[in-house]
Amino acid sequence: MMAEKNLAPEAGAEGELTLERVNVAPAQTWNRLRTNDITLTVPLRGRKGDVYFSLPRLFEGVECGMGRKVTDWVESQARGARYVEVPRGERREEPIVVAVGAGDVADTGVMVRAGAEATIVVAAGDLTKVTGSSVRSGTSASLLRVIVEAGARVHLHEYVRVGSDQQHLESVGISAARDARVDVHQYLLGGGTVALGLACDLAGERARVDLGCRYHAGGTEVLDINEVVRQRGRNTRSELSYNGVLEDAAKKGLRTTIDLVHGAKGAQGNEAETVLVLGDDVVNKTLPTILCDEDDVAGNHGATIGSVSPEQLAYLADRGLSRADAEQLFVSALYEDALMHAPCPEARLLIGDCPQLTETFDEVEEA
Repeated sequence: MMAEKNLAPEAGAEGELTLERVNVAPAQTWNRLRTNDITLTVPLRGRKGDVYFSLPRLFEGVECGMGRKVTDWVESQARGARYVEVPRGERREEPIVVAVGAGDVADTGVMVRAGAEATIVVAAGDLTKVTGSSVRSGTSASLLRVIVEAGARVHLHEYVRVGSDQQHLESVGISAARDARVDVHQYLLGGGTVALGLACDLAGERARVDLGCRYHAGGTEVLDINEVVRQRGRNTRSELSYNGVLEDAAKKGLRTTIDLVHGAKGAQGNEAETVLVLGDDVVNKTLPTILCDEDDVAGNHGATIGSVSPEQLAYLADRGLSRADAEQLFVSALYEDALMHAPCPEARLLIGDCPQLTETFDEVEEA
C-alpha cells in the first residue's frame, strides 16, 4: 500500500492506490461478517506542477464520514478546492451546487455564518450536458466539509446516480454550533460501487440534524454507507431515517452510529431503517449502533427488512398488476420522490431519464 501522505505520482504518471479499511464505523463489531468497513481501489493521477488552492485551515478539524485516507486522496487528486462563505444573517436563495461528473474529483468547503441559511446540492453522475465532458466512466469523488455557526440553517441534498461501470466516493463532514439546524436529503440511485460516509458533529447546545436517506441498488451493484452523529452539546437532537429497495444480487452495507458523548445531557437520538428486498441473491447488512457515555440521554434504533406482503400483492393483483409490476411501484415511488424534491437542474438531470420513472423529465419541467 502506498503512503497516505504525498499520494500523487509524478506529473503525467498514472497509478492506483488501495484504500484499505475506509468508511469505518467508530465501534468495531461483527468482524466475522465483515460489516465494519470497505476496501476500495482508486486511481492516482500526477498533479506535480499544478496550482492547488486549499481550504482555510479551520476545515482540517472537521471529521469526515469516509475517514482520513479518503480525505488525503481527494486533496491529492482534486484540481483545487472550492470555498464558499454565506455571510452572517443572509438567506442565500441560490443553491451551492457541487456537480461531479464521471472521473471528476471535487473538494469543497462551505462556511455558513451565524444566523444564515443555505442550500447545498451534491449531484454525482452523468452530467455531460452540464460539464461538456465526454468522459462517462471511471472513479469520481466528492469531499464536502460544512461549518454551521450558531443559529444557522443548512439544507444538504445529495444525488448519486452513476453508471454500472463507475465507482463513486462521497465523504461529508459537518460541524454544527449552538442552535444550528441541518437537514440532509440523500438519494442514492445506483452505480457499480457507491461508497458514502457522513459525519456530523453536534458541538453546540440544541444543535439538530435530520437525515433522510433513500436508496436503490440492483444487478450486482455495491452500496456502502457509513454515517456518524456525535452529540456533544446539551439537548442536541438527531433523527436518522433510511428507506431503500434492493433487487437482483445487489449488496448493501449500512453502518449508522449515534454517539452520545460525555457532557451531552438531555441529548436524544433516533435511527430507523426499512429495507424492501426484491431479489433472492441480495446481500443486506445493517449495523445500527448507539454509543453512550452520559446518563441523562435517550437513544433508539431499529430496522425492518422484508418483501412485499401477500396482502399488498393480492390487493394490487385485483387491480390488474402482476407481482413484478407491483414490486416496481415501490421502486418508481422512490425515483419520483427524488425528482419532485430535486432543488436544481443538475439534480433533475441525473434522474430525469431514469427508466424507473413513470413520467419523463420534460413532463415534470413543464408542470
